[in-house]
Amino acid sequence: MTIDRTSNATQSQYLLSLIGKASFSMNQTQDQVASGLVSTDYTGYGNKTALMEATRTAVNKATAYQANTTIAVNQASLQDTQLSSLSDIANQLRQAMTQAVANNNGTTLMTEAQSIFDQVSQILNAKDANGNYIYGGDKDQTPPFNVTSLSQLAALPNVAAAFSNGTLKKSVAISDGQTVQLGILASDIGTGLMQTLKDIATFDAGPTGNFATSNTLSTAQSNFLTSELPTSISAANAVNSAAASNGFVYNQLQNSVAHQQSLQTLYTGFLSNVQDVDMPTAISQLNQDQVALQAAEKVASQLGQITLLNYLPATTATG
Repeated sequence: MTIDRTSNATQSQYLLSLIGKASFSMNQTQDQVASGLVSTDYTGYGNKTALMEATRTAVNKATAYQANTTIAVNQASLQDTQLSSLSDIANQLRQAMTQAVANNNGTTLMTEAQSIFDQVSQILNAKDANGNYIYGGDKDQTPPFNVTSLSQLAALPNVAAAFSNGTLKKSVAISDGQTVQLGILASDIGTGLMQTLKDIATFDAGPTGNFATSNTLSTAQSNFLTSELPTSISAANAVNSAAASNGFVYNQLQNSVAHQQSLQTLYTGFLSNVQDVDMPTAISQLNQDQVALQAAEKVASQLGQITLLNYLPATTATG
């Protein structure tokens, strides 16, 4: 006679299903704890997949716009510094002319004019961090100001021939369908100054010029400088106007960066709510799953060893 085990196939199958569920749940929770995500594939997100992908696209787009706009902010800041310097230089030219007339002495005028020419030329041909000419427009690989000396400028038929910049000003996209014009052309900020310098150099090379030897200005020299002053003032005004416009663009770009940062934070937070796991909850669940799996495995192991003998009363041996 044999003593059969009391467990049957149905009980064993049930326990195996419990073990399977507990094992699956524990593996899933382990993946969540390890990755920090609700799921490592799309199946774990169900009907939230499309929403999650749309949000991720929005995050990437906001990040890209922010990066581009930040670069533009840096360029606008650099332009602001250079335009401020150019404004100071324009005022120096006007003051040099005014003082020559006031002092009735032009001996230092051409020396000052040459220095101003060199400073303006350096700004007009400035490059950015990538080696592109800042004021070249769509021709940023070519020096926008092509004259190297004051005498060469005086020899040109007109001041426009001194500029080789393009005609298209650079713009930056700050959001979908919205761009901001950032670029400034060398000819826009330099023509007035170079016209004044060309006029002075041309007059100086003429029969009534030669300021360097003029301890006392002649009537012709005084009249020329007096008539040229409005041109120098207009040149300074053009630079100041460009500086003001650049300042407006700088503020607009700064506001755009702040807006993009807010959008990025908003979208990133929303994405986190969808895909990031609640770590304390996940760890607690993992502990529960481990306990449940261990308990199911222990019961299954014990069930396989139970027979009717486990329930029979113990007998005492007699002599």
